[in-house]
Amino acid sequence: MNPLVVGSSPTGPTIYKNMSTPAPKVGFVSLGCPKALVDSEQILTQLRAEGYAVAPTYQDADLVIVNTCGFIDAAVEESLDAIGEALAENGKVIVTGCLGAKGDVVKQAHPAVLAVTGPHALQEVMSAVHTHLPAPHDPFISLIPPQGIRLTPQHYAYLKISEGCNHRCTFCIIPSMRGDLVSRPINEVMQEAENLVNAGVKELLVISQDTSAYGVDIKYRTGFWRGRPVKTHITPLAQALGELGVWVRLHYVYPYPHVDELIPLMAEGKILPYLDVPLQHASPAILKAMKRPANSEDTLARIRRWREICPEITLRSTFITGFPGETEDDFERLLDFLRAAELDRVGCFAYSPVEGARANVLAHPVPEEVKLERQARLMAAQEEISAAKLQRRLGQTCRVLIDEVSETGASARSAREAPDIDGVIRLPGGAGLRAGEWAQVRITAASAHDLEAEKI
Repeated sequence: MNPLVVGSSPTGPTIYKNMSTPAPKVGFVSLGCPKALVDSEQILTQLRAEGYAVAPTYQDADLVIVNTCGFIDAAVEESLDAIGEALAENGKVIVTGCLGAKGDVVKQAHPAVLAVTGPHALQEVMSAVHTHLPAPHDPFISLIPPQGIRLTPQHYAYLKISEGCNHRCTFCIIPSMRGDLVSRPINEVMQEAENLVNAGVKELLVISQDTSAYGVDIKYRTGFWRGRPVKTHITPLAQALGELGVWVRLHYVYPYPHVDELIPLMAEGKILPYLDVPLQHASPAILKAMKRPANSEDTLARIRRWREICPEITLRSTFITGFPGETEDDFERLLDFLRAAELDRVGCFAYSPVEGARANVLAHPVPEEVKLERQARLMAAQEEISAAKLQRRLGQTCRVLIDEVSETGASARSAREAPDIDGVIRLPGGAGLRAGEWAQVRITAASAHDLEAEKI
């Protein structure tokens, strides 16, 4: 019997077992980014609140929900494969998520699915569940903890502060799937954060499609937390989260000017000195074609100012190679920027012509082999930068959060490493260490991406 993978963590797939009998049982498959993961957590929380059990295998489930990703072609293929597997193994499948926004694609590939919804569609998903698997009668006790059902390890959690995006980047179809920006009320965000911390979470990873735009859709309306007014804006939110006594890490921060206000908070230790800024490219011509900010010189100047204010800051970004019209000169300009910026963490994607993206009609598409060759060259250049920067950490001491402990050792992260996307700090042996606990370590060895350390 194949287990249903409903989440992932450094320890591998998370499998949820039936926690309430007798009760209708729902299997769950969660794919995609952390924002989709939060959607999955909300659906699972509502299922538990209504008395449903979560099945560990296809065979045990009365129906299966598949939360899909549809951002690039590879993700579409993975999602369609997961739907097909669920249909073959169980037969009753509800589809939600970003690929669900392309309902015709799902229905054409798998006409037997029971229902299809788009992303961030809790009520629509629950309505479909109620139609095909009625809820238990009159549940008389709460079956969920205040922090809800989560798919991450107990010691860290994603905190989604808004949905949708107001940008119209030509390579992206997120707004067509998730809509324009809708910010969550700041009191709801802070209440969720407090519930998570009270449940033992030691690291909050703040996410959205555009984290730095938080509150712009409601003109930064003032809300209330702990009896005091707080503006719905990323800076007051970061200040408030910094009062909870846990790590606060910011992801997907579009480089608006007011992002500069966050750097002093990092220098003061209020939030982690870590900023995930998706820059995408450095050539003005390509950035203009992408509908992104088009001044890499200004970006370099800002990075230098950030490092002057907060020398410990870790900067992460993502880039695209092979965007339509990208010349060798454009790519060389990107490499020059990378070497000048010396970013700590970099991800790179070869351009994928996602159906519905406006970039698909741009002139001068780049051949697939050139896209991949440039991707490899960029990552090789970044590997040299990363290796050199990690070598500088030899002999340093730092506080780490233990993610996983096995017979051979432990895997941990410092303030400089985000889970799943960055490197790790390995601790051979692992004696006396436990997942979710803090440790003080000394760095003893470095590779291009990971570190090795000993407990002090």
